[in-house]
Amino acid sequence: MEGKVTLNKEEQRRIMVLNEVEKGVITGIQASRLIGLSLRHTRRLLARYRDEGVRALSHGNRGRKPINTIGEKVRQQVLKLASTRYCGFNHQHFTEKLAECEGIRISRSSVRNILLESGITSPRKRRPPKHRSRRERYPQEGMLLQIDGSPHDWLEGRGPQLTLIGAIDDATGKVPYVFFREQEDSRGYFLLLREIVLNYGIPVALYHDRHSIFELTDKLPSIEEQLEGKTPLTQFGRLVKELGITSISALSPQAKGRIERLWGTFQDRLVSELRLAGARTIGEANRVVADFLPAYNQKFAIPASETGSAYRPYLWRDKSVLNQTFCFKHQRTVGADNVVRFGGHRLQIMPTNGRASYARCRIEVHERLDGSLAVYYQGERLATMAAPPESAMLRAKAAEPILAGMTSPKGFYKPAADHPWRRSFKTYFNRRVTNSLNI
Repeated sequence: MEGKVTLNKEEQRRIMVLNEVEKGVITGIQASRLIGLSLRHTRRLLARYRDEGVRALSHGNRGRKPINTIGEKVRQQVLKLASTRYCGFNHQHFTEKLAECEGIRISRSSVRNILLESGITSPRKRRPPKHRSRRERYPQEGMLLQIDGSPHDWLEGRGPQLTLIGAIDDATGKVPYVFFREQEDSRGYFLLLREIVLNYGIPVALYHDRHSIFELTDKLPSIEEQLEGKTPLTQFGRLVKELGITSISALSPQAKGRIERLWGTFQDRLVSELRLAGARTIGEANRVVADFLPAYNQKFAIPASETGSAYRPYLWRDKSVLNQTFCFKHQRTVGADNVVRFGGHRLQIMPTNGRASYARCRIEVHERLDGSLAVYYQGERLATMAAPPESAMLRAKAAEPILAGMTSPKGFYKPAADHPWRRSFKTYFNRRVTNSLNI
């Protein structure tokens, strides 16, 4: 069987043409045109065919190991890394990490073939494609940002459940800012928008879902608001309006598919990066995502169809103005004693701007992102100090040690399970009547 030669269809066709040349049916020029080779190479091939026979038509490297094949040592190293250090990485991400961190530079298809031959499939499952009509991107960066939050087990059980809050530019696919929070809340979106405004500018429009953070769906406008033609706003809606940003609500998750696909990518790549770094706390996770984001934007962002930026510059960099903009604003009425009550706080308003009293005035309490409070009246900040506690608060504070003693095992009385206090009056009365008749 050593003399057996296997030829493919192209080589078989060449033999047929060369046989016709040998018979004198066609010339060498005609043969070269039929087999798609130069006349010189056709004559060289014909000479070898006359000397060696059919074997001359087969490629000389057939059956040999390619010179650029991946060595067994590298294959075993790739398999070991895929099952240990980079376990759970998708094929493309794993290929990038091999080049960046391990110095192994092979193609994604080679990595995929090595893993599939050993039964290691990609952890990312892809759904079959569906026909959709994709809309055109906005032409310029900063014209539209899609914002959203993604609750997910980002730390894979190593730490608490976290929510990733971020934004993506519609024109370029660039992620201007993203960070972790314990949950999706208004304060998180305030911090997100502040970072974007300070680093890039004010975007033209924001695209979001119909979460209660963005719009009030169950609160009807008051009579005064109806007469003035106003719509009740959330705290974030009020901030967006003050900055002059257009707020657009999506009616379905598919409508904001760009950021939904971003979360799918992050839940694959970023989760792997967090695992690789061994992140266990929200602080460690935010440090990882801060290092991850520039490389992600450099790799996946695309140029906009129009040059330039649609971001409007934010000129008021003063900290006091910044705190006055990015804060929660609440309306309150000053008491007769010039004290404002806000949550568990009591703020005493001091004489300010030549005015001795602000009793019964409608003021605005600013709850800043750092937790501090400030009081404003007609755009002017008022001087405040902590008000002395009220008598009711002092009595409650004084009663705390007594109540703590009552809850101790010796000072607290616990009625028995069949005590009359634990039964309804009707049951207790019927039982008393039954007992008296038995007597």
